[in-house]
Amino acid sequence: MLNAIKRVLTLSFLLFASQLLAEQKATAPDKPASEAVQPVDVVIKTSKGDMTVRLNPERAPATVENFLAYVDQGFYEGLVFHRVMPGFMIQGGGMTADMSQKPTEAPITNESGNGLRNSRGTVAMARTSDPDSATSQFFINLVNNDFLNNRPGRPGYAVFGEVIKGDEVMDSIASVKTGNRGPHANVPVDPITILAVERVRTAPN
Repeated sequence: MLNAIKRVLTLSFLLFASQLLAEQKATAPDKPASEAVQPVDVVIKTSKGDMTVRLNPERAPATVENFLAYVDQGFYEGLVFHRVMPGFMIQGGGMTADMSQKPTEAPITNESGNGLRNSRGTVAMARTSDPDSATSQFFINLVNNDFLNNRPGRPGYAVFGEVIKGDEVMDSIASVKTGNRGPHANVPVDPITILAVERVRTAPN
């Protein structure tokens, strides 16, 4: 008899607790559907036209933060795409038209293991042979450059965004005549100037 009473009391308590939790859930304020970091769009304005790039701070947080710091201080204004290689990539963000290198902030940690691949239209950080040497320079892949991706035991080149508008501008830059300037090869004969790089908006999911 005593055991039966205990079972009834236990079932009653569980029913009351479940009802209370249901009521609390019903009256609780709605939370955001996702806590994921949202992408950010920037526009790269050049003398050949504009390209809109969607940055991926969720996959490449340190790289995007670094790039936006340069964007917000107007660092890229007046620099050029100084290395153009059709069938490979276009590179800019560090040199002036006379091929002088602009002083930068400290280099950042390589995030090439973030799962993003060097596919056509993606934007990645340029660097030296030191994986953790990227500063301000970036490149846009003109084709799928799989050999630039991260592999076990070999860091790759960190992708942090992709061109979502202005592919024709990217291809137009890739088609210009290039030559040598001092120790630098593949330099556009007529400078391709970066007029500005500006935030556009925080992009929706």
